[in-house]
Amino acid sequence: MLKVLIPLEEGGETRVAGSPDTVKSLSKLQLLCTVEKGAGIASGFSDESYVSAGAQLVSPKENSVWAETNLLLTVGPLNNAQPKLSAGALVVGQLAPHGNANLLQLLQQQQLSAISLELLPRISRAQSMDVLSSQANIAGYKAVLLAAAALDRYMPMLMTAAGTVQPAKVLVIGAGVAGLQAVATARRLGAVVKVSDVRAAAREQVESLGARFIEPPVQGVPGEQGGYAKEATATFLEAQRQGLAEQLGDIDMVICTAQVPGRPAPLLLTKEITELLRPGAVVVDLAVAQGGNCELSQVGETINHKGVLVIGADRLPASVPHHASSLYARNVAALLEVLISKSGEMKLDPEDPLLDPCLVSLEGVLRRTDLVPNWSLGEGVKP
Repeated sequence: MLKVLIPLEEGGETRVAGSPDTVKSLSKLQLLCTVEKGAGIASGFSDESYVSAGAQLVSPKENSVWAETNLLLTVGPLNNAQPKLSAGALVVGQLAPHGNANLLQLLQQQQLSAISLELLPRISRAQSMDVLSSQANIAGYKAVLLAAAALDRYMPMLMTAAGTVQPAKVLVIGAGVAGLQAVATARRLGAVVKVSDVRAAAREQVESLGARFIEPPVQGVPGEQGGYAKEATATFLEAQRQGLAEQLGDIDMVICTAQVPGRPAPLLLTKEITELLRPGAVVVDLAVAQGGNCELSQVGETINHKGVLVIGADRLPASVPHHASSLYARNVAALLEVLISKSGEMKLDPEDPLLDPCLVSLEGVLRRTDLVPNWSLGEGVKP
């Protein structure tokens, strides 16, 4: 019987990769689930709830437990300080593989298989496994609440005895999952919303939520690859920046969500453009961990620049840990239902279109060395 380990996450991560509900699901797949004590506390899942679901509790970071594990489910990436897994074990999680030479070395040295959930393809089979979408949905929602709490005025229009209060005006940059949820949340709070996106095709979704779509520049529009936007040219970005600058004069709130997988986030709000916002306006930059859409944003910091608050919001899903963990765990369980047979055996087929892009390593043989530029291939390693 394959042994599954759900660890207590490190580095202040409040989410957990398995919930009591998904532990029940995994048990039906003939998997033996072990959960480190306290792993779900920050997400609202008690140790007792895991035991009731059929899991075995173990002390955190026990070397013997990790050495017997066949399948490690994690939210955050691996690190060298964690106990060693047995050769051939599979790691499933958000492994932050882009540019991560340490990860590749660890997988190679310990002869591990690894599925990085950020690399799942945008195909119909993978919709129920899409952790980027489930977590981005939360980030877009929380970004608007964070900005509304910092804003110096109401969000909705209010008619009072003292006069009418006009609604806040919001600009959302990027109409992906996070951006669309930000639009929906801002509209629910009564704001007037505009949306900028590089894809003209996003207009229909934006307008269906009651927002106004800003047309992208005509020349050099970036295409899509694997369901994600490609990196834009310098010419296109400059034209987009100029278009955004024309919109900022009466904007109260900007939610930045534009990102390109594996590449720095496009710089859309330079210092000079940000200064076009009125004092008291708020910018929330969800792309800050990738360099940011706003030049002034810093990871985990709130910067006051000439009265404009710039919030570098890098870990918003972890601020809603119960639902973030519940959704993440369901995504992972949906993937395992594909990988695990009814008899409890695991099969990793690198030719499967679902696994090919996200299977970083197969028993220590690295398959995605392209994620780390200039990676030096060692003996027995193939791209």
